[in-house]
Amino acid sequence: MKWNPTTIAMKNQRNQLLLLLPFLTSILFIQNQLTSAVDFTFNGFDSSNLSLDGSSIIESRILKLTNGRALYPPRIRTKEPNSSFVLPFSTSFIFAMAPYEERLPGHGVVFSFVQNLGNNTTMNPSSQILGFEVEFDVIEIEEFRDISDNHVGIDVNSRISVSSYEAGYWSNENSFERLRLNNGRNYQVWIDYDNSIVNVTMAPVGMIRPNRPLLSVSLNLSEVFDDELYVGFTASTDALFQSHKILGWSFSNTNFSISEGLITTGLPSFELFNTPIYRSRGFIAGTVVGGLFLVIICSVITFLFIKRNRRIRKEREGMEDWELEYWPHRLNYQEIDLATKNFSEENVIGIGGNGKVYKGVFPGGLEVAVKRISHQSSEGVREFLAEISSLGRLKHRNLVGLRGWCKKEKGSRILVYDYMENGSLDKRIFESDDESKLLNFEERIKVLNQVASGVLYLHEEWEAKVLHRDIKSSNVLLDKEMNARLGDFGLARMHDHDKVAGTTRVVGTIGYIAPEIVVSGRASTKTDVFGYGVLVLEVISGRRPIEEGKPPLVDWVWELLRKGELISAVDERLISRENLDVEEVDRVLNLGLLCAHPDPNARPTMRQVVKLFDGKVEVDETEGDDMDVYLLEKMKNTEFWAMYPQIYNSGSDSYPAFEDIRKGLSTSMSLSCFDSVL
Repeated sequence: MKWNPTTIAMKNQRNQLLLLLPFLTSILFIQNQLTSAVDFTFNGFDSSNLSLDGSSIIESRILKLTNGRALYPPRIRTKEPNSSFVLPFSTSFIFAMAPYEERLPGHGVVFSFVQNLGNNTTMNPSSQILGFEVEFDVIEIEEFRDISDNHVGIDVNSRISVSSYEAGYWSNENSFERLRLNNGRNYQVWIDYDNSIVNVTMAPVGMIRPNRPLLSVSLNLSEVFDDELYVGFTASTDALFQSHKILGWSFSNTNFSISEGLITTGLPSFELFNTPIYRSRGFIAGTVVGGLFLVIICSVITFLFIKRNRRIRKEREGMEDWELEYWPHRLNYQEIDLATKNFSEENVIGIGGNGKVYKGVFPGGLEVAVKRISHQSSEGVREFLAEISSLGRLKHRNLVGLRGWCKKEKGSRILVYDYMENGSLDKRIFESDDESKLLNFEERIKVLNQVASGVLYLHEEWEAKVLHRDIKSSNVLLDKEMNARLGDFGLARMHDHDKVAGTTRVVGTIGYIAPEIVVSGRASTKTDVFGYGVLVLEVISGRRPIEEGKPPLVDWVWELLRKGELISAVDERLISRENLDVEEVDRVLNLGLLCAHPDPNARPTMRQVVKLFDGKVEVDETEGDDMDVYLLEKMKNTEFWAMYPQIYNSGSDSYPAFEDIRKGLSTSMSLSCFDSVL
């Protein structure tokens, strides 16, 4: 057979395609894998999140279902391409069944996978279903072999559940706690499917997920699921009265911890108020029949009862308000006790003036730091209240997160924080025996920048102005990625942005307290800036603000600046192991001195500090975008310039270098004179 050029070319092209076939197949497989991933978290809803039919509506970002359903609009892939393998998934939602007073409840709410967005017979409680559902039912129907009028069930292609149980949860002590669905209370549900196992768990909202699921069933959903399905909620009340609320929903087929993104605190309540006893028919009838004597006895009992309730309510009024108003919820003492191994000494990670700090591990592996404050300490009580009322509502990446609180009756008060794996900043600077754990210069600058960002949030970016009043290295904590977070808000105070702090009580730590506080006792954002300036000098020098037998840190660095030896303030351990940028060191130390200036009016704001770290200075405050320019602007028209006019030419746009300024300083120039410079 003869091969002409055309035939040879076609054969070569075929061979090339055969070689590329495995590569193209792998690309298609990866693409299918990527498109099958679904992750979403809704803390409240709008019309773009869900497809609604029937009488389903969204009101105040809450999904309300009576007779109807709400589905996530795009179809979700439920099987691997060209395979019968059902993809795992994890979903969690927060719901409440809000009954109407003195009316029978509806049939409940259902989480389900469905085939289409059109009208669906699953809204009719008497119909059969085709698919997979998890029902939360408050009507007992004998036809469907319901176990009670308050149960959770898993349904597959039938209204008769393959598995069901009384609504409730298993505590970590393995005791069953029954929950009433039809009471308007908020509950959280977790539904997971993996390796042909369906787990359904529920608990009151805000509680840590129980270890043991309510239902755990082995199911092969490959014959039930199509390749793609819609997922969402269905509810039915028939002619009865019931309003089902969905407050939040998360779903993923790649991330089984996505439910942690749901907000579980500060949610509205739909519980009905109980009828007061004095309006009940029994009380009225008993009063009439009992006669005058019984009226007197009941009146005395009622008076004592009301008086007692008022006393208890007055004592606990603050706590109940915090739990409603502030984000951290009240935690169970037994859970905290178990997490810290009964507050074992081996779990102690720190000791403060008002108590110890313990490491704790909640079920599921969540690590926390637990501060136990003695009830005998009046300072500790103030610290406890300050932490909840301030840090409890603050949310910033450079502030330590407060997860919750607990008060044991006639016992200690407990605060639970995010756990910071790398401890406090002062230990990484002063107490690190391991040379490899010592922070280098770049890491120290990063920490100072992040602390400045956190303080700026407190001063200007939150709804109220927050004065920390105790900025120091031991209150700066480092997380797993060595990011800095400012903590310990026990001395913090809040007030409106347009008002001045009312307190005149001197608080803080010696060495970080601004001089004007000693005179007036009144804290301000400028006093926080002073403490931050001391922190800058402390971190760069590796020297504590107050050390026995040595001058105070701030005075020592000012003296080095006067002598033109500012570089001598740098931590010797950094000089021995790094090639430092002398200009950068000089800039940061000058910034620390400016923040710690004895005149509060000379200190910058924290917004200026952050911009200085980022290399940006506000145009309306300086004539340039350089930190040296900003510092020199602070020096102009002071006693310093009057003494040394030859260093600065007021008719020129240029500024002398700091080294030239130092050379112009007289060795006999007093520190008090130089204090007026910046």
